[in-house]
Amino acid sequence: MKIIADTHTHTVASTHAYSTVLEMAQYAQKAGMTALAITDHTPASIDGPHVWHFHNLKKALPRELFGVKMIFGAESSITDYDGTIDFPEEECRSLDWIIASIHRSHLKKSSKKDITRLYLGVAENPYVDVIGHCATVGYEFDYEKCLKKFKECEKLVEINESSIMWKNTSENYKEVIRICRKYEIPVVVNSDAHFCTLVGKFDIALSMLKEQDFPEKLVVNADWERLKEFITAKRGNIFLADDIKCI
Repeated sequence: MKIIADTHTHTVASTHAYSTVLEMAQYAQKAGMTALAITDHTPASIDGPHVWHFHNLKKALPRELFGVKMIFGAESSITDYDGTIDFPEEECRSLDWIIASIHRSHLKKSSKKDITRLYLGVAENPYVDVIGHCATVGYEFDYEKCLKKFKECEKLVEINESSIMWKNTSENYKEVIRICRKYEIPVVVNSDAHFCTLVGKFDIALSMLKEQDFPEKLVVNADWERLKEFITAKRGNIFLADDIKCI
């Protein structure tokens, strides 16, 4: 299986990341990516950029860099057990791609019941596209109930290369993948790259999918038309030819 778009990456706008947009795009080209999503942390995060960063993405950056199509988004943190995210609706509407994730800096560990309620709430948010790295140890939930809800609400489940390497998280991911396969729940495979050389690196995630014979048709970013169709259904065609500036 080949992934054609890395849809969760961070630039120097998130101060714990270390590469520029240009560097990320260059390495996306080297990795053979068709598209790249820039998804820096939102302003309420400890290291998030000012909201103007997000306002200016579509004005300042071209839709293609080095032949790689650019998707402009954000990774928003979930802030409570009702599933509230820290990015206002009007800001979400202005972008192409919104990831909602739990971060320890925003939310303490809690019971399985609380985290289940949290994810059921996030699923109802129409502006969220992806449930980010949901297999984190200490934030376990009713996987079957919530993953089925994600499918119902057209949320993609992220298989996150970076977080798989966190202590004991791989076992949770195996369960997430098993359930997604059982109920044909769509996923995206992402690097969560914080440095340009990691863009397009998904070896562990792809190995886990292969071990469970996970069908390629359920991996939305394994096919450009599939990914484009998902974005277009929610945002319109953001890649119209007459609207593209290229470098």
